[in-house]
Amino acid sequence: MKVSYYPGCSLHATGKEYDQSVKAVSRALGIELAEVNDWSCCGASSAHMTNYRLSVALPARNLASAEKAGLDVMVPCAACFNRFKMAQHHLRENGALKKEIEEIIGESCRGDLAVRNPIDVFSKDIGLEKLAEKVTRKLAGLKPVSYYGCLLLRPPEVCEFDNYENPVLLDKIMEAMGAEPRNWSCKTDCCGGSLTLGKTDIVIRLVDKLMTMAREAGANCLVTACPVCMANLDMRPREEIRLPVFYFTELMALAMGLPGPTEWFKLHNTDPAPLLKSLALL
Repeated sequence: MKVSYYPGCSLHATGKEYDQSVKAVSRALGIELAEVNDWSCCGASSAHMTNYRLSVALPARNLASAEKAGLDVMVPCAACFNRFKMAQHHLRENGALKKEIEEIIGESCRGDLAVRNPIDVFSKDIGLEKLAEKVTRKLAGLKPVSYYGCLLLRPPEVCEFDNYENPVLLDKIMEAMGAEPRNWSCKTDCCGGSLTLGKTDIVIRLVDKLMTMAREAGANCLVTACPVCMANLDMRPREEIRLPVFYFTELMALAMGLPGPTEWFKLHNTDPAPLLKSLALL
């Protein structure tokens, strides 16, 4: 299986462990990733707050480049995924805008490319049974809550990703890895997103609530697929209520016995090693 791959800015910087773990897991599953040629920023998370046409043109440029390969495009970052899907939606719904955007980017953009997240590709194209077959060390004793945040699921008619009220794909992947996911009601609550710099007090209040609710659900960690959510959950909660936070692909790589996790975990602000060592997973 071969797909185009759009890493986006975060996965080459603050979220590089996400990039590396997505690539490692994809290789292990026989998925060939072809990085989108000459990709550029998609505009998340500020373009749509400053200039509407820019917010469509930036992802449209990347979509046009990806369309040339004729492959589905895998977009790991939830914010990038959302901007790609929103751009496609606007291009489909507004012919005049589509013409204007194509003039801005200097090429045609059909807007019909399948934009997909690794959660979707791994669980549906590879399948949960095959994922489970790749496990060499079950994540026994790990009790994560799955945290989707806002941007993978909303607006539901645009994102068309899992059940927007009660998404389950991350839970199923964690179960396939041998973990024991906890059910909770905060899967799609907001972490504050990019307010972390300008309105830090709001973000602290939101992530403190998330950590508290995760603990009440019996979790000993959280898993996510969003670099912004990862940054907020990993850095902003009060010290006394923090739990380790993982990109779901890091835990997949750990369960599959792939090289890399011990180095990726060193990049986390909240050290997950004590938890994993207590469960004999490191």
